[in-house]
Amino acid sequence: MGSVAIYIGAALAEIAGCFAFWAWLRNGQSSWWLIPGMASLALFAFLLTRVDADMAGRAYAAYGGIYIAASLLWLWGAENVRPDRWDMIGAALAIAGACVILFGPRG
Repeated sequence: MGSVAIYIGAALAEIAGCFAFWAWLRNGQSSWWLIPGMASLALFAFLLTRVDADMAGRAYAAYGGIYIAASLLWLWGAENVRPDRWDMIGAALAIAGACVILFGPRG
């Protein structure tokens, strides 16, 4: 599985896990939401260890751009709020930065 696919899976797992906590604390959902939330956050952490990167910090930095874009997709898909042009510009800049970090030549 390629690094980009792993990052996308990690982003979905992290956002879903964090949203479970949000639903419990902010939306008044049952504390049972925490069980799949914690499992999802554990999956997120596991997936980030599968990225082909020489250093953890570099893997996490590149992941940041993917996370930003995935968060805006979550905003649109799960919360029914369409990202505006400033959201999209910010996501494009973040993805560009992630690509520089992830695919930049290393000597």
